[in-house]
Amino acid sequence: MTDSVVTRFAPSPTGFLHIGGARTALFNWLYAKKHGGKMLLRIEDTDRERSTEAAIGAILDGLKWLELGWDGEVIYQFARAARHREVAEQLLADGKAYRCYASAEELAAMREKARAEGRTRLYDGMWRDRDPATAPGDVKPTIRLRAPQTGETVIEDQVQGRVVWQNENLDDLVLLRGDGNPTYMLAVVVDDHDMGVTHVIRGDDHLINAARQKQIYDAMGWTLPSMSHIPLIHGPDGSKLSKRHGALGVDAYRAMGYLPAALRNYLVRLGWSHGDQEIFSTEEMIAAFDLASVGRAAARFDFAKLENLNGHYIRHADDQSLVKMFEDVLDHVPGRGELKAKLNDTTRAQLAKAMPALKERAKTLIELIDGAYFLFADRPLELDPKAQALLTPENRRLIGQLHSALEKVETWSGAATEAALRAFAEENSLKLGAVAQPLRAALTGRTTSPGIFEVLDVLGRQESLGRLKDQATT
Repeated sequence: MTDSVVTRFAPSPTGFLHIGGARTALFNWLYAKKHGGKMLLRIEDTDRERSTEAAIGAILDGLKWLELGWDGEVIYQFARAARHREVAEQLLADGKAYRCYASAEELAAMREKARAEGRTRLYDGMWRDRDPATAPGDVKPTIRLRAPQTGETVIEDQVQGRVVWQNENLDDLVLLRGDGNPTYMLAVVVDDHDMGVTHVIRGDDHLINAARQKQIYDAMGWTLPSMSHIPLIHGPDGSKLSKRHGALGVDAYRAMGYLPAALRNYLVRLGWSHGDQEIFSTEEMIAAFDLASVGRAAARFDFAKLENLNGHYIRHADDQSLVKMFEDVLDHVPGRGELKAKLNDTTRAQLAKAMPALKERAKTLIELIDGAYFLFADRPLELDPKAQALLTPENRRLIGQLHSALEKVETWSGAATEAALRAFAEENSLKLGAVAQPLRAALTGRTTSPGIFEVLDVLGRQESLGRLKDQATT
């Protein structure tokens, strides 16, 4: 395929970039990349009541964080309203549309009657062939499409297959409201055509819109883009995705400590599969992605799977880049400002040194932050309840003896402290574990941490001995 592929991601800025939107953006991005094409970004801000600047900002930030870049300038739909009106007027002039003067009361009665009779066509076409000269003077007319009343509207969908609607069941669509504002249906078609979009990839909740939009394409004599309607994401129990399941904004996943690469990898496998492969680099994703392997059934969101995948990405990430991510995520997690203030060249170097041990245990950056707590703790350490229970008077005396034994270590390193502790345990007929656990509590304030020799190495001589002194009784 040539570089003529153009996809688009077209969110409505009425809230954050949610997880389903992020996956739609990813599929569009991958398809464009695979075919050497472009992905355009259009903000569908025609709903002036609900569109907000904050939501636009959140969508752009979310895409940037996920590293899903778009081509060219962001297109704002509302700014193109004059062009949308022009197309409605053209259809009117060509006899492909007509002015409808039905009042709100008449439309409500029509809808009620149609529903009572079990019909999906709610507008009865009362102004379709009526002479506008008979129009009431006090009604601002809408402009409606003169849709075909017989035959079928067919979409050859790349995911859903051939989808057919009987035209007798489809309404004459409103193109321009009484106040002169274009409808969403008209705006989408005009924008996709003017932007040269060749492939529309979106959620299958838009499938019925495809039938209505095709009728506008046909009326204008324009070529319909290739259509792909991807299944929605459901919760683990198969019901519609809710906040309880993970229907959160991308920014929430960022604050929970997920890596953009892990979230991308997780999202690509929601509804699309490539054999049994679970882990994909970005290059592999681009090379393998195709629409034929997108399933028709709703995908199920699974937090445990996302967490495991994220753990894999953390373990395989470069230590310096994890230090950077550690620092970045602090800006998005409430109440972590105090920790941010403690980051300096010394603590960053300690964090990098501890990273190989820390990342083995963490599934999210938040767990990484919690695991690194001991590096940033103020003296004397605040002991958690388990550490408190472990540091009995007897163990505090042991800490005093360990302080004396470690004080003799001249060249401080993990290996040197290990040798000293093993020698101490042997001399005192103790198992190493009986020494390591109280030592861990005294050095970190907790009963879980990276290996105790790594902790001693990372904290360094002065800090390690100081912390032991704080907890020891002689």
